Amino acid sequence: MYDALAVLVGYLLGSIPFGYLTARLYGIDDIRKHGSGNIGATNAWRVAGPSAGILVTVCDVGKGVLAVVVASRIGGDVLAVDYVKLIAGMAAIVGHLFPVSFLFRGGKGVNTALGVMLTLLPIQALIALGVFIMTVALSKYISLGSILGASAFFLGVLITRLTGLSEVHPVYVITTFILALLIIYAHRSNIKRLLAGNENRFNFSSKKHPKAESRV
Repeated sequence: MYDALAVLVGYLLGSIPFGYLTARLYGIDDIRKHGSGNIGATNAWRVAGPSAGILVTVCDVGKGVLAVVVASRIGGDVLAVDYVKLIAGMAAIVGHLFPVSFLFRGGKGVNTALGVMLTLLPIQALIALGVFIMTVALSKYISLGSILGASAFFLGVLITRLTGLSEVHPVYVITTFILALLIIYAHRSNIKRLLAGNENRFNFSSKKHPKAESRV
């Protein structure tokens, strides 16, 4: 019972639309009507400014961390706690991608996945984060950084498992592969634009939307 509750809490935490809520705080009625239409941190940055984007990033990463922490406290009545933490973390990512409150149309899941995996596999997650940062710094494409970062995370887990550099349960190889596929799927429209050469480059000094007015 408590294991199922932990997973449900993970999904509900992941479903919290921090991008939408933060944009409302900054005077944007509905972020889905502006910019790319996405409720994630990147669009919040573009539409409402850097402070909004940073706030959404912290919140989205935080809900991934919190999902694992909650599972570690209440899980373990049937499955091993480590399994419950992993499932609850994946549920948080699915919740961000497919939130029930927005008819299952959510964000890209990258920041929530980062929060989950920083808690479960910090070394591999930091390597993936490094790949993301380097890619974005060189290309200015958040989408490309996200795709390569997710792929690097899976490869890092796989290499760690095959080489025995540290103990990694085989379930993490499967899970991170699925996670990489989910993130790539979430970026399918970005991939089309990247291949067509018309993907938007990220501008760290993006000016916020004229309607945006900070209330925080």
